[in-house]
Amino acid sequence: MIEDCVFCQIIADKASSKVVYRDEQVTAFLDRRPATPVHLLVVPNRHITSLNQVNKEHEGLLGHMIVVAKQLAKEQGVDQDGYRLVINTGPNAGQSVFHLHLHLIAGRPLPIYLG
Repeated sequence: MIEDCVFCQIIADKASSKVVYRDEQVTAFLDRRPATPVHLLVVPNRHITSLNQVNKEHEGLLGHMIVVAKQLAKEQGVDQDGYRLVINTGPNAGQSVFHLHLHLIAGRPLPIYLG
């Protein structure tokens, strides 16, 4: 655990958040500043700063994060209408907490981003 990382604190139950899922690999909770009606974060329980620190050893973890996000989309009732999964990497991409996290956003039509 990184002491000044808010996501590490949430995982360790040292900071409050509405946790919706937890297992030995990941924790999922509501985003504190939701961009859409459904906005969850899926984070690895071990601190990884960003996708830039990911390597071959993390393949299973990344796949698990996506499977958990799919399950949560179904539980939230947005799997049929559609949802988006986003991982921001670095400050220019909008990463504001430097602990790898997957955003699940849904609940309204989302604009198509072409770059």
